[in-house]
Amino acid sequence: MKLKIPETITKEEFDKMAFSVKDKQRRLAFMLGFYQAMRVSEVVRLNPSDINKETKMIHIKQAKGSRDRIIPIAPEVFRGLKYLPIEVGIRALQVSLKKYAKETIKKDIHFHTLRHSGATYYLNKKKWDLRSIQRFLGHSKIETTTIYTHVSPDDLRDRMWENE
Repeated sequence: MKLKIPETITKEEFDKMAFSVKDKQRRLAFMLGFYQAMRVSEVVRLNPSDINKETKMIHIKQAKGSRDRIIPIAPEVFRGLKYLPIEVGIRALQVSLKKYAKETIKKDIHFHTLRHSGATYYLNKKKWDLRSIQRFLGHSKIETTTIYTHVSPDDLRDRMWENE
């Protein structure tokens, strides 16, 4: 069985799209999807009580497989957390993400694309190891994590030539 590699967007594409969003809750929701690699269902269930600003950690409760996970808050997301809870439904977030992505970056993406893109960003640009990304995403199997992380031909070329 051949798996289709899920589409991803770059951080630059994400930023272009996200900063075109005027509604603060929708922008935060998209940022949680990308920088925190959260599922849309996790985003809409997130409450201010799930945030520990002192330790800079988010407690994601009852994620997929009824598992909890605790992840660090990305600096890009930290200030926007004052707009929690997200008072926009799952379907509305999915529809508005598609709209903004088509308008700004000319791509037809899904909310889950943000999760894939965030994982890829942490692998390629932040140089996180696969085990850290696995933990961040809440996967029990490393094989699942490898589906979420993509290495582009440009990234391979850059790694090949980085010390030359």
